[in-house]
Amino acid sequence: MAIRRLILLGAPGAGKGTQAQALEELFHIPQISTGDILRAAVKAGTPLGVEAKAYMDAGKLVPDELIVGLIRERLQEPDTQSGWILDGFPRTTVQAEALDALLLELHQELEGVVLVDVPEDVLMERLVGRRTCLVCKKVFHVKFNPPPEEGCSREDCPKTWVQRSDDKEDVVPTRLAAYRAQTEPLTDYYSSAGKVHTVDGNRPPLAVLSSLKEVLG
Repeated sequence: MAIRRLILLGAPGAGKGTQAQALEELFHIPQISTGDILRAAVKAGTPLGVEAKAYMDAGKLVPDELIVGLIRERLQEPDTQSGWILDGFPRTTVQAEALDALLLELHQELEGVVLVDVPEDVLMERLVGRRTCLVCKKVFHVKFNPPPEEGCSREDCPKTWVQRSDDKEDVVPTRLAAYRAQTEPLTDYYSSAGKVHTVDGNRPPLAVLSSLKEVLG
């Protein structure tokens, strides 16, 4: 059976975002990330967006129930009816249980969970080496995809590439530890339902995409 309603799991630096965008173009199903949903709701000034903005402005985490409410709205939009890719949610088993209840309410079935598996030393190298253009926000890597000497495609490119604060060498281990503690248990949670498929993410992006296509059918 083809899988068109799925969760994409993987540690920071595993390449989930890159693969989700590729799958979105390939299968014409939307990539749904909580960050994108939050920004869109806040920009649109929806009731949930206004509520979320109050938490964000106060420097607080947006509560799970509010995130689930935003996802409920998103999963009822027309472009999700043929499938969707959840990227970045759920992050905990509590969120997974809330998602189960939501999908039951919406009469939608989670068809598969794909884990993009990458060794921790590779994740560390990928994250610490990432750099972002200040203008176009394009992401490069000092080793695997160095920024071009002539700058990006935009004429106003300052040829300045910055490292995200959470990609710094002293911060990355904390991010990975948080992933192991909070998100790794989701693999066991979904394995019990026979929904988990593991893909080797320690390969070039096109090779990973090829494996994902095989899994999704």
